[in-house]
Amino acid sequence: MTLALELERVTKRFGPTEAVRDVSYAVEPGEMFGLIGPDGAGKTTTIRLLCGLLRASSGSIRVLGQDPVRAHGAITRKVGYFSQKFSLYGDLSIDENIAFFAEIHGVADYRERRNRLLDMMQLTPFRGRLAERLSGGMKQKLALACTLVHEPEVILLDEPTTGVDPVSRREFWHLLSEFLSQGITIFMATPYLDEAERCSRVALMSQGRVLALDDPGSLRAAFPDDLVEMLAPRQDEAARIALLDPAVRDVQRFGERLHVRVPRGEGPGVTRRLGAACREAGIDVTSLRTVPASLEDVFIDRVVTTPDQGAA
Repeated sequence: MTLALELERVTKRFGPTEAVRDVSYAVEPGEMFGLIGPDGAGKTTTIRLLCGLLRASSGSIRVLGQDPVRAHGAITRKVGYFSQKFSLYGDLSIDENIAFFAEIHGVADYRERRNRLLDMMQLTPFRGRLAERLSGGMKQKLALACTLVHEPEVILLDEPTTGVDPVSRREFWHLLSEFLSQGITIFMATPYLDEAERCSRVALMSQGRVLALDDPGSLRAAFPDDLVEMLAPRQDEAARIALLDPAVRDVQRFGERLHVRVPRGEGPGVTRRLGAACREAGIDVTSLRTVPASLEDVFIDRVVTTPDQGAA
């Protein structure tokens, strides 16, 4: 079976900067694969390489078995690209935008497909509205409809839910699940680690490098230490007290909560000691318990423990 996407030792340089460094992985047909990392990690560059919009400095890329640069026309007909920036035409209506993208891809009889997409995305009542007058969530759904109007086998999504409200994000993910059930391969770049949990596999990326690649459950299970979660109103003081315990390796803030990292097996003992120390200091700890590692914990661990290898 032909792989949907394949990267083998891919590097992309912009002058002295390596935006992507020696990256290798493959994506199976029908898989939802997540490329996870902060701004500047190399996610957008990777997607543009897969689209054939950039040429790799070294290494090999195959999209549905073909070189995306040399076979750009053939790949364009089989791949849908959802760019990070809203790239539709504000002075065209919903209907007109979809028609425009259908005609670009050479889809002659697109009207039935357009109607199905609009119904699925709950945009039918607004089909005459100009794109510039749509909400953020509606714009994202319209962009997805334009991405899918030529019935691609693979869709490449570059941070599709950035800046979208929580309800629209949930609706967008529901749509992606429907398309996944139709056998479409989904490759998505996102900075949101909660979205990574929905993917069959994820690659954690930082400064152009892939730090880890596996399914989310396996990545969490491989976290080497115990974590104690603290919820206390005087967070800075609680963090200082935690760092005084000789077993504590690190303390990270996650919103209102602290994640205290301790050696495997020492979580219960540290929990008891921290509770006593906080009571003695007059700190009212709302919650103190051992918790499983999140993907965010895993990502921070990999960033800290992976040595830098040159330019960012």
